[in-house]
Amino acid sequence: MVTKLAPSPANTPALDTIWFTRCPVPTATGLAYKLGWLDRAFEADSVKVQTLQESGRDDLRRHHYDHDLASLIREGGNMLALGARAQGAPTRLVGLTWIDERQSILVRPDSDIRTPADLKGRRLALPTYTDHPIPEHLRGSSIARGMSLHGYKGALASVGLSFDDVALVEVASRRGDRNADNRTGWALQDLADGKVDAVYVKGAAAVDAARRHGVVVGIDLDKLPEKRFRVNNGTPRPITVHQSLIDNHFDLLVKFLAETLRAAEWAKGNLEGVCEVLGAETRGSAAAVEDAYRDGFHLSLHPDLSYERVALFAQQKTFLWLHGFSDRDFSLDAWIDRRPLEAAYRQLDLQQAA
Repeated sequence: MVTKLAPSPANTPALDTIWFTRCPVPTATGLAYKLGWLDRAFEADSVKVQTLQESGRDDLRRHHYDHDLASLIREGGNMLALGARAQGAPTRLVGLTWIDERQSILVRPDSDIRTPADLKGRRLALPTYTDHPIPEHLRGSSIARGMSLHGYKGALASVGLSFDDVALVEVASRRGDRNADNRTGWALQDLADGKVDAVYVKGAAAVDAARRHGVVVGIDLDKLPEKRFRVNNGTPRPITVHQSLIDNHFDLLVKFLAETLRAAEWAKGNLEGVCEVLGAETRGSAAAVEDAYRDGFHLSLHPDLSYERVALFAQQKTFLWLHGFSDRDFSLDAWIDRRPLEAAYRQLDLQQAA
């Protein structure tokens, strides 16, 4: 059965390519793309589906930061999405996902730091702001700094502590350093050398890097008791689109989202296949993927705009604004457009019924 959607408005410029961008983490979008479903879905429309990361073009990759590309669907860390909106980008929030991505605080093997309470009085690494060729993106793209700060805040808050109870030690960010063992900006060498007592990290690649540096997980942040203590750059993770894509190509956007929902359904019964795809998506080893993504993560890759996820996302938006990672505050409710995802879920229901 084919779902009938509102056609694009008359005199709308033809769309020959849908661009999308995602970060190296588990996403239904990444699965749909790697499985070839997105390419097949748009063949009849003569529309190509391509990723910014694989385009080889710097003039396009910059839109991962500013979202100044009308045909872009962005599923990535919320720091850049919120930063672009705060700077006035005409985007809309159409979905949120939540996958615990192996957030942890690393320590040296001989450390006695094992719980958030043990952080009191310790030296915590805080990466510097990241140099960026686009000056106005410097703060929003300083991802290691923003993630570390919020990671520590959540851990401390879970036991009634605050930044007043620790020493934040500024360390060099190695983000983008091709020669660094870990290119995400985490200060693992500073930890191994004893310059700091603890370092926040996230993801499968960080698990591999920790092993190479001889450091270990002191605190598993994914096990903190409430989601509000685990809110960060990827939790929740937003799906944003340019307003013109909604206005002019609503049907194509819905088709794209429906394919990602179908991939999320497929993932529920194909953990082994999901992990195979994640090896390439996350840039981590098979062991790191297994260690980083646990507890049935493949069962809940579906985006939604539930009250809980929106409230958690609002927490992150406020944090980034208060700590200087966003230029200005703005209305989250006004940013949300629920129509595309609602239509995609209806389309998926009809496909499953058929």
